[in-house]
Amino acid sequence: MREDIQDIYPLSPIQHGILFHGLHAPEMGLYHMQDIYTLGGNLNVSAFKRAWQQLSALHTVLRTSFYWEELDKPLQVVHEQVEVPIEYQDWRGIAPFVKQEHLKSFLKRDRLRGFDFSQAPLMRVALLQIEDNVYHLVWIWHLIILDGWSIPFLLKDVIELYEAYCRDQDAPLVSGSCFGDYINWLQQKDSSTAEEFWRQQLSGVKEPTPLTNLYSNNLSNSEERYEDIQITLSEATTRNLNALARQHRLTISTLVQGAWAILLSLYSGKKDVVYGCTFSGRPVDLEGSESMVGEMVNTLPVHIKVDMDDYLLPWLQQLQAKLVEIREYEYYPLVDVHKCSEVPGNVSLFESFVVFENQKTGKFLEEWGSLNISEHTAFYKTNYPLNIVGYPGSELIIGINYDFQRFDAATIINILEHLRILLEGMTTNPKVSLQELLLLTEQKPHIKLLTLEKEMSIFST
Repeated sequence: MREDIQDIYPLSPIQHGILFHGLHAPEMGLYHMQDIYTLGGNLNVSAFKRAWQQLSALHTVLRTSFYWEELDKPLQVVHEQVEVPIEYQDWRGIAPFVKQEHLKSFLKRDRLRGFDFSQAPLMRVALLQIEDNVYHLVWIWHLIILDGWSIPFLLKDVIELYEAYCRDQDAPLVSGSCFGDYINWLQQKDSSTAEEFWRQQLSGVKEPTPLTNLYSNNLSNSEERYEDIQITLSEATTRNLNALARQHRLTISTLVQGAWAILLSLYSGKKDVVYGCTFSGRPVDLEGSESMVGEMVNTLPVHIKVDMDDYLLPWLQQLQAKLVEIREYEYYPLVDVHKCSEVPGNVSLFESFVVFENQKTGKFLEEWGSLNISEHTAFYKTNYPLNIVGYPGSELIIGINYDFQRFDAATIINILEHLRILLEGMTTNPKVSLQELLLLTEQKPHIKLLTLEKEMSIFST
């Protein structure tokens, strides 16, 4: 073993898929994550840079690179130490009205820069000072090393390190997580029971649930293919959704997934629908997995029958029971899950997926000591054309990241409005049938775009 190498081990299931897509289409910038935080306060730049460097010493995934050439199976290599690229730019002299365009250009250049999987770390940081005591923190990382669940834990570590360095104290954290413990746990799992489970789950699935009825005829030739549109539900609607979930032992994620499954049936004309869903992948029988840092989530298919004669609440409870059942086998690689269906190997199992962001992120963002965060935006691309993201909080945010070579903005806005209508309908009369709930969307067959745009945040990536 070379002197600069600490450990070597295989990849997790989702890491295999991410590496495949990254190598197959490097120009696409898939799973290239960009988190943008607006920081306020008297920032000690030197202490801030030092904190990010120390963070890489605490967590093995931040010192990990990947090797695949001339190997039967790819391996990940943990290095003893790495240098985190940290860039500082002073934008205070730029006119206020062009700073947003400047940021867009910066993010686009960064995506074109990409990552080299064989070079650690697969993350970098940019600190863009836009005013006195105001900064854009741009944290760029690749999904092959981190999942969204990990982010709040890393942010918490950064601020603890930063506050200590501002007081001229040593690092308060001694050691972080070791992703290799999770890989060892995976290698001990019996795949035969998982295979049988997924064969039963995907019985009869011969093709992905089609979204072709929603495709746009105006394809773009732009090298940038993904955009994000979001809507924010009112505090009252969010409170009502939380109350509904508590009363009937459901989760907000199940309510959002249920709304999407109903719409997917409507759009496709199919009673049996399949969409993707991300699962945390953090096993209860692995000590420390809840706070472990690494890429542990897995995107897996959810196959559900949408019978319009079913009543909403029992149907939602059936959906949640299915999601709980899937969790027991969430470690099984998606590529192997695919083989359990009748869908050809060169065709995706699903064209859309739903992810619900970790609720702990908001809590940690409020605990930045002497600094404050006034805004957070994230941009990314996946290999799926339609991605629905839920952001919990006092006002539930629902966003769609979509491939605008397949969909236009008006279609996405209509989808978001339909989601809003269904979620609001669930709270006002949860005892209706799916058909009765769906009738609510027909009350607004043509969405008034100018009115909606005032409520939506549209940011082209």
